Amino acid sequence: MLWAFLKLGLRSFGGPIAHIGYFRQEFVVRRRWLEDSAFSDLVALCQFLPGPASSQVGFSIGLMRAGYGGGLAAWIGFTVPSAAALVLFADGVSAMRGPTGNGLSHGLALVAVAIVAQAVWGMARTLCPDARRAAIACASFLIILIGHSSFSQIAAILFGGIAGLWLCRAGALAPAAMLAVPVSRSAALASLALFSALAAAAILLQGVPLPSGVALFNAFYRSGALVFGGGHVVLPLLRDAFVTPGWISDAAFLAGYGAAQAVPGPLFSFAAYLGAAVDIRPHGLAGAALGLIGIFLPGMLILIAALPFWGTLRARTDAQALMRGINASVVGLLAAALYDPVWSRSVMTPADAAVALLNFALLTFWRAPPLLVVVLGALAGIGLSLTRATFP
Repeated sequence: MLWAFLKLGLRSFGGPIAHIGYFRQEFVVRRRWLEDSAFSDLVALCQFLPGPASSQVGFSIGLMRAGYGGGLAAWIGFTVPSAAALVLFADGVSAMRGPTGNGLSHGLALVAVAIVAQAVWGMARTLCPDARRAAIACASFLIILIGHSSFSQIAAILFGGIAGLWLCRAGALAPAAMLAVPVSRSAALASLALFSALAAAAILLQGVPLPSGVALFNAFYRSGALVFGGGHVVLPLLRDAFVTPGWISDAAFLAGYGAAQAVPGPLFSFAAYLGAAVDIRPHGLAGAALGLIGIFLPGMLILIAALPFWGTLRARTDAQALMRGINASVVGLLAAALYDPVWSRSVMTPADAAVALLNFALLTFWRAPPLLVVVLGALAGIGLSLTRATFP
């Protein structure tokens, strides 16, 4: 299991949707470990729940094939390559100084502008296809801008769920068959209790003086527990958790987020970069490990909790309406992050705007590979920085 997912972790570029395609080709078509219908049910469940959908699908395949050890091996194999690359990047970027280093960081921040803009564009078309959900997204956008705090982010998600229960009941999904998984109902309920207890502690203890290691774990866990609708939604949550208290600068944060687009595997591996680069202890390898455990743990706990009950849960109209509203609200959440800090802290000149727009066009209209866009954006940032240093 470890070897099968390690190979995927080394070559799975392209984001969560592409990852799910790699998984289907490897485990449904080639290895025949599960049927297409079971794989489709897993994908639907992981897109319904908070957390990193592609990593949850991989964990589920490992769990169904080889128990809890298989699930852990699948997660390690798929995650370690990208996490290791981002830890090395954190070490390298901190050692770079002068116009070249500053230009690299700025170029990657401009790549982040394009990546987040593309995510908003795609998610809005998929998750807000009608006027009601578009209105929920706009209202959530305003809640974030007016509140301007982590509590406003939670309020926007809660608002989306309540509004969805009221406005988004049409179009029920067909009932799904019960998945055959080695998770008992008692284990599922214990997992749900642990998820809820840790989430409540992470939210209630925000801003309370804590040992630095506990504070870091809380920040990562809180961010991972509130991610609905796609991996890019973790950006505003992590930014509020790490930049606002001064643990990392905006420039370093956005540079790492841009670099995360250049590596294969899950976008949540960005947590390894943050854990390695923060100014408080633990950092380095210990911080990276703490970041990975903290941000992935909530998604895996809620997945284990939901697996035995998925068929019943998916058939409930109110559950579907709740998730439609939440998914619409996260479009507004990500749009607010695109405005501030992604655009406002990165685009300072017309030349910056041109680079960001070109990156967006390459990704969205010309379907350029993200790795190519990252390389071109980094080179453009270095070129702009050297030009400004030579001709101030």
